[in-house]
Amino acid sequence: MLLYNRRRFGVVLAAAALAGCGFTPVYGPDGTGAALLGQLSLDPPQDRNDYLLQRRIEERLGQATAGAWRLSTQIKTDDIGLGFTTDGDITRYNINGTTDYTLRRTGSSEIFRQGKIQHFTSYSATGTTVATLAAKRDAEVRLMTILADQIIDQLLIISEDLQP
Repeated sequence: MLLYNRRRFGVVLAAAALAGCGFTPVYGPDGTGAALLGQLSLDPPQDRNDYLLQRRIEERLGQATAGAWRLSTQIKTDDIGLGFTTDGDITRYNINGTTDYTLRRTGSSEIFRQGKIQHFTSYSATGTTVATLAAKRDAEVRLMTILADQIIDQLLIISEDLQP
């Protein structure tokens, strides 16, 4: 019979550590993340990448047409060839994405928070033209999801300051 169970001890230790540090879930009953739920209005999308980024933000925080906060974003992407054949054909691409964001109170021009997010995704260009185009579009969706999640994470960190 084993009296000492490492897994149980680890769970108890982790729970005690979290309880001692004052941890509260951001979306919990007393969490500060509720300040963003349904309160973030977005500028109209200008292109497909804007749409994809905004769609992900609205998936996580809800759609708001007249929220307390207004988020503006500017997206820049670059395709960079990585893998080359002996003939000089490119077999793999990186899409580097950068998003500058600005958070303002609705109706105000004063900037409350601004930041810059960077990430990348890759796709293969070894198939047919149609397969390469589909892979590129999928990589763009993944990139915009990553960028949107990083923006939301940065806003959730400061969500305590967003309380009315």
